[in-house]
Amino acid sequence: MSGAGSSNNKGIVAVVGVGPKLGRSIARKFAHEGYTVAILARDLGMETPLPLLSLSLSICVFSVDLLWWVRAGRLSIFADEIAREEKSQVFAIRIDCSDAKSVREAFEGLLSLGFIEVLVYNASAPSTSPSTRFTDIRVESFEKALAVTTVGAFHCAQQVIPRMVERRKGTIIFTGSSMSLNGMPGSYELSCGKFALRALSQCLSKEFQCRGIHVAHVVIDGAIGPPRSSQKAFGDPMDEGLEGWMMDPDAVASAYWHIHTQDRAAWSQEIDLRSSRHCF
Repeated sequence: MSGAGSSNNKGIVAVVGVGPKLGRSIARKFAHEGYTVAILARDLGMETPLPLLSLSLSICVFSVDLLWWVRAGRLSIFADEIAREEKSQVFAIRIDCSDAKSVREAFEGLLSLGFIEVLVYNASAPSTSPSTRFTDIRVESFEKALAVTTVGAFHCAQQVIPRMVERRKGTIIFTGSSMSLNGMPGSYELSCGKFALRALSQCLSKEFQCRGIHVAHVVIDGAIGPPRSSQKAFGDPMDEGLEGWMMDPDAVASAYWHIHTQDRAAWSQEIDLRSSRHCF
């Protein structure tokens, strides 16, 4: 296990749906603030079983079948990178958000490690239909998108809320988009999934806010690019116009941190974020 920064009274932050942009930035931000972080995604890459005691101290990887593995996939690389940079404890966990059994097993393993204080649901299913015309969208593709974007969020929330209620504390943040508010032709799968996700966040907030759980929905109104810090580090800055239009995932992650740390006397249920160059 990664050791530094793990001995504190803070709970675990679970970030579901982690890729190279927003998900990774959110995980890094909370790790930087001293939290133990679990990053969850469907694809961990190639796997090789290894005895627990021979694991490197830089990272521990926990699989849903409760065995310890070292995986050569992208998620494990992210976890190792964050653990080393932030000197924090980071877990990489396989999850299929469209499968209730997978969600339950992933969170059973994670909950055995401690209290999940923060859940960030950042997963969504991109359209896989060969055509954007409504009549050509396969119902299987539509149902799969809803299963990942909305039903998966429902299952994840059900896993963490009971303990949050017991402790009268916890934060749940759902990542929405401009399609949470405005349906777009050709984007039926994502639009319907994000609409339903927003409704879920509102229902949960109205039921559990008075019980100490902060539920928020974040409308991402624009495209997210790579972190500006990485552009500078590798000497490959984006075009100035494009850079201003794209959102910096590190800046967005800071907004998620702000939601978590808001004073209880002034909680946000929904915020919308966009680049300053966004045209209405």
